[in-house]
Amino acid sequence: MDSNKTHFGYQEVDEAEKAGRVGQVFESVADRYDLMNDLMSLGIHRLWKRFTIFTAGLRPGDRVLDLAGGTGDLAALMAPRVGAQGRVVLSDINAPMLEVGRRRLVDRGIVGNVDYVLADAEVLPFADNHFDCVTMAFGLRNVTHKERALQAIHRVLRPGGKLLVLEFSQVRGRLLRRLYDGYSFSVLPRLGRLVAQDDQSYRYLAESIRMHPDQEALKTMMEAAGFGRCDYHNLSAGVVAVHRGFKV
Repeated sequence: MDSNKTHFGYQEVDEAEKAGRVGQVFESVADRYDLMNDLMSLGIHRLWKRFTIFTAGLRPGDRVLDLAGGTGDLAALMAPRVGAQGRVVLSDINAPMLEVGRRRLVDRGIVGNVDYVLADAEVLPFADNHFDCVTMAFGLRNVTHKERALQAIHRVLRPGGKLLVLEFSQVRGRLLRRLYDGYSFSVLPRLGRLVAQDDQSYRYLAESIRMHPDQEALKTMMEAAGFGRCDYHNLSAGVVAVHRGFKV
């Protein structure tokens, strides 16, 4: 692949185009994003997110950055844990997704310790050594330069702070992988067309998962960005994995 090219699903595009094309995907599905997540995963994505926050080990007073936080599922779980003395920053590069997240949290009465920031994960507008924890759920695979995002996250974490990345990964087992591929490329686009009136965005979803680094490759990328004590935990036979690393 040319040095100024990157992947958008299975397509090869100019690096400058990817963020805009990803933005169009999420603008298209923002209003039905949560419904589609429930339908696609049969609600299991909520358990994956709860496990991620359990792993975070948050304490009252912690400052947390939720990157690619979208409609606020993780922020809603974290805000009560950090309490009134803590802070959760819900951040996303996509304005419509961030607005949906803000509305959802306000409607649920989650206010007072949550801020909203429109930001690119590769160029974070926060001070060095600021956050106790950074989370990123189902967002890293959409970033053009993943290594830059990991380096930016490392910079804004305080020493001893942790990064948690919940992301689709490589399914374990040949038979299960074949079944998962059939579901991803046949069922998901049809479901997207019926519910969100957008099959192409969900075809991109399936393709982007296959282009994302597998468990060991992502662990190596985190270590290269400066994180220590990196590990991961497979969920649902590797459909997703929670990666964890610390700023040492």
